[in-house]
Amino acid sequence: MKWTAALASGVFSSLMLAMLMGIRPRLRMTRPRRKRAARELWLAQAGLNITPLQFTLASAGVGVLALVVLLGVSGVWVVALPPSVVISLLPRFYFSRVRTRRLSEVRRAWPDGIRDVVGGVASGMSVQRAVENLAGSGPAPLREAFSRFPMLARTLGVVPALESIKEDLADPTSDRVIEVLMIAHERGGVLIPDILRDLADTTSMDLAATDEEQTEALEQRINARVVFTLPWLVLVALTIRPGPFRTFYSSPAGILVVAIGAALSLFGIALISRLSRPLEEPRVLAPSVGEGVRW
Repeated sequence: MKWTAALASGVFSSLMLAMLMGIRPRLRMTRPRRKRAARELWLAQAGLNITPLQFTLASAGVGVLALVVLLGVSGVWVVALPPSVVISLLPRFYFSRVRTRRLSEVRRAWPDGIRDVVGGVASGMSVQRAVENLAGSGPAPLREAFSRFPMLARTLGVVPALESIKEDLADPTSDRVIEVLMIAHERGGVLIPDILRDLADTTSMDLAATDEEQTEALEQRINARVVFTLPWLVLVALTIRPGPFRTFYSSPAGILVVAIGAALSLFGIALISRLSRPLEEPRVLAPSVGEGVRW
């Protein structure tokens, strides 16, 4: 009771002092909404038309199904539980890979897309018309990304339409390209084709550097997943039939061994994944909702 009274007195005194100093405490509720918006954007970029709650429930369902199957095979819940937890994360890993591939395809398509815009502008088209052509005759990834642009440009205007496309892509490379396209539309001028050509060249060089970095980190990620998976496959195989192994891992000592092994395995794969993850370029030209989209 005394601790509760002391804590209440401290909070009251802090609030009174803040009010006297002109500092008005505010409760911010924007972070959960911002996080939810980032998750919705993550799912959209992965090509999924579902809510974050539906994705979470589906992943949990996969984990429960794996737990039932592994429990039926091994007969030891402590052996079946850690692989089931990992299996419940497989949808996230898979669609994270899909999302990365889709965004990478858009990045790779930008040099050709920029050159298409340059060709259109050089032939006398406006920047708006040249960008609209990306939705019909541009590279396939950009045709999908800009499919809504003609309608948005007619209803909202060119700059808001490009802003909307930029937030759908939520990618630093796309941010730079779209910002240049917005400036080209607003300012125009005879130097626009030269600027766009330089942008296409620098984008190609950035993509080559990114590909080299990802290739070097790929081997580490594969090794980490193999090292994590093999011991659990062996453990499940050892406990398929009744015998000393199943008896041991059903005992308190076996449960402790599995718990320690699971903790070390999870720590190891988390550490390797963290060290092998390529550094993501910050989105300095974008609002905060799409910045650093992670799940």
